[in-house]
Amino acid sequence: MNKNYYAVIMAGGIGSRFWPVSTKELPKQFHDMLGTGQTLLQKTFSRLNALMPSENIYILTNERYLSLTLQQLPEISEKQVVLEPAMRNTAPCILLSALKIKKENPDALMLVAPSDHWIEDEAAFATDVQACFDAAQRDDRLVTLGIAPTFPNTGYGYIESEKEGHSPIKKVRQFREKPDYETAKQFLAEGNFVWNAGIFIWSVKSIIRSFEKNMPIMHALFSEGNPVYNTSEEASFISKNYPLSENISIDYGILEKAENVYVKQATFDWNDLGTWGALHDKLSKDSHENAVVRAIPNLKDAHGNMIYTETQKLVVVEGIDDYIIVDKENVLLIFPKKKEQDIKTLLNEVGTKFGEKYT
Repeated sequence: MNKNYYAVIMAGGIGSRFWPVSTKELPKQFHDMLGTGQTLLQKTFSRLNALMPSENIYILTNERYLSLTLQQLPEISEKQVVLEPAMRNTAPCILLSALKIKKENPDALMLVAPSDHWIEDEAAFATDVQACFDAAQRDDRLVTLGIAPTFPNTGYGYIESEKEGHSPIKKVRQFREKPDYETAKQFLAEGNFVWNAGIFIWSVKSIIRSFEKNMPIMHALFSEGNPVYNTSEEASFISKNYPLSENISIDYGILEKAENVYVKQATFDWNDLGTWGALHDKLSKDSHENAVVRAIPNLKDAHGNMIYTETQKLVVVEGIDDYIIVDKENVLLIFPKKKEQDIKTLLNEVGTKFGEKYT
C-alpha cells in the first residue's frame, strides 16, 4: 500500500433531490441508499481504503456533520475531518486540503472524489486510479476520470479531449457546460467527449502550483495558514479566513484555465445517484420494473416505481406507474418520477409552509 497516496472525500452536500430521506440534518451520503448495509460515505471510504492507508483519507464536510462522520468512519481520527465553516464550493476546500497534505508529506499524490457516487466494479476503479496516480507522479499533470457517455444526458457537464494519440490518458481540450439534448447528441457522435464525474488525481505540488498561477488571491489567503496547518491553531485560522474565500468550483477556478489537464476514460460503471430516478436505474427490479429498498412489497398493476422505506414495512400499491414512493418517519412522499427534478423546489415550499423539521 503506497503511503504517498492520499484521498479527499467531498461529503458536505445536502442532496436535496433525495428528499425526504436526505435532509439538512442527515444528507444522503450518510444513508444506506442502496440497502447494502453500508452508507454511501462508508462505501466510498472502503473503496479508497483498498488503495491507501486509512490515516491518509480526509473527509471534507460541514461543521454540523463532524460527529456523524466520526460515528460512521471509526477508522479515522478527528484531525482527518476538514470542516468548512462556510459553503464556498469545491476550489477552496481542495486547496486547503492540498496545503495540509503537502505540509505532512511533500511527495503526496492526492485523489479527490465525491462521497455519494455508485461504482460497482471496484477492481476496475482501482486499476484506473492507479494509472492516473502513475501519470500524475511522472509528469506535472492534473488528471480527471471521465465516464463514457451511454446516452445524450443533459444533466452532466462534459469533457472534450484530444482525439489523436494512443495513450488512454489524453489532453483535455475543454470542459463543456451541461448541454441541451441536440448538443449532447453531437458530443456522443464526436466520440471524444466524456461525462465529468468530479474525480481528480494530482500531486499536491502540481495542484498548489496551479492555484498559485490561476487563482493567486485564493492561494495567498490560504498559504498564510501554512505555519498553523495540522496544529491546534489551525481551526481558528480557518474559521477566520475561510469565509473570506471566493465561492467557486475547482472546474471554473482551475481546470478550465490550466494547460496541463488530462482525462482518462473510466472502465467502470458509474452513477452520481443524484435523483430517485438514478437510484431506480441502478437497483435490481422486479418483472414490472419496480425497484424496492427495504420495503416488503405487495404490488398489483404497478410498473416502474421507486419504493423506499426506512424500515421493513409492508407496502401495498395498486394501479400506480412511474412514481417515487418514499416512507420516512415523519414524511410520506408520493411523487411522479418524471417530475423528480422538481423535488428541490418542493423542498423549499415544504420548509416555508411546514417548518425546518421536515427538511
